[in-house]
Amino acid sequence: MEFAFTEADAAFRSDLVAFLEPELAHWTRSEFGLGSAVFTDFSREFVRTLAAKGWLTPHWPVEYGGGGQGAWQHFVLGEEMWMRGEPRGPQYMNVNWVGPAIIKYGTEEQKRTLLPPITRGEVFWCQGFSEPEAGTDLAALRTRAVRDGDSYVLNGQKIWTSYANEADYCFLLARTGTVADGRDGISVFLLPLDTPGVEVRRIEGFVGAHSFNEVFLTDARVPAESRLGEENKGWEIVRRTLAYERVGAPRYARAARVLDGLAEWCRNAGLLADPGIQEQFGNARVLCEAARVLVYRVIDERAKGKEPSPMAYQARAAMVLAERAVGDLALDVMGSEALVEHSPGDAQFRNSLGAGIAAGSYETQLNLISRLILELPKG
Repeated sequence: MEFAFTEADAAFRSDLVAFLEPELAHWTRSEFGLGSAVFTDFSREFVRTLAAKGWLTPHWPVEYGGGGQGAWQHFVLGEEMWMRGEPRGPQYMNVNWVGPAIIKYGTEEQKRTLLPPITRGEVFWCQGFSEPEAGTDLAALRTRAVRDGDSYVLNGQKIWTSYANEADYCFLLARTGTVADGRDGISVFLLPLDTPGVEVRRIEGFVGAHSFNEVFLTDARVPAESRLGEENKGWEIVRRTLAYERVGAPRYARAARVLDGLAEWCRNAGLLADPGIQEQFGNARVLCEAARVLVYRVIDERAKGKEPSPMAYQARAAMVLAERAVGDLALDVMGSEALVEHSPGDAQFRNSLGAGIAAGSYETQLNLISRLILELPKG
């Protein structure tokens, strides 16, 4: 694996940073939460600006509105965005894996209809995966899709659905086979959220702005053409999708930037000379760098056209550790000041609380690492 970026990718990063610094000067100071209305309103405008520059989907094939630049330029974009608090909002899901899934598995009609609005930055998507009894065990989902002529009728419930209150579409998993079929009875649906029978309910949180929702499906009827891929073959799509999602948000980049801010705060407070604090900073920095290298290994596989490997689970777990280390450090060195809104540690501490849940729980990643990488027997 070569760790150096090509001249073209390095030049792209330089151009991107030169654009982002003035464009997000106010944004980087504001530290608005990912689920806040202010964040969402800003991101709608910002992604249109990116799209106009050809920087929203640079890695997509040219024939689908992308720039044809490949995996590394896409990841340069992701690092610089997440470092600054991810101003694309839910669009990172659209461009990271929703669009690519449609490109790989969609019909020509689905590609023609659904991809252009993504490349223009005009739509938000959410993912309808988790359910009250099917979170970490996704194959246990119970939301049903029953074929009725040229349509499917959807009934069930999704939970922890980020951005469903703002989204136009949902990348939805539903059972088209029996519960006993497990993974072999799941299909994917590209569901417009204005479909009659779809209800979105807010879930109140305690770590910042509103982000999560429940989605209830009551006899929601969708055309058969809204199914992505073959019936009962959705798990293959999910497996590939989750591999992209687990490293699609380079959270270590933001954690490392927050770490720099904490170091400056400690320097001004006269704390940085303390050996114990220096050790904590060193440990947090090492975890950020380890996460970066492990993620790069996954991107390297993708750039070479390889099938997603279990290394994505290891990279995801490393990012959780990095985020938590920086969040804990903020509390240790700043004390209660780390909980003051817009302080250097505020957003990082709140982000670290959810780090082990998003894109699959930390414990699930460990189980997958033990089974698929370490090849340990099930306990």
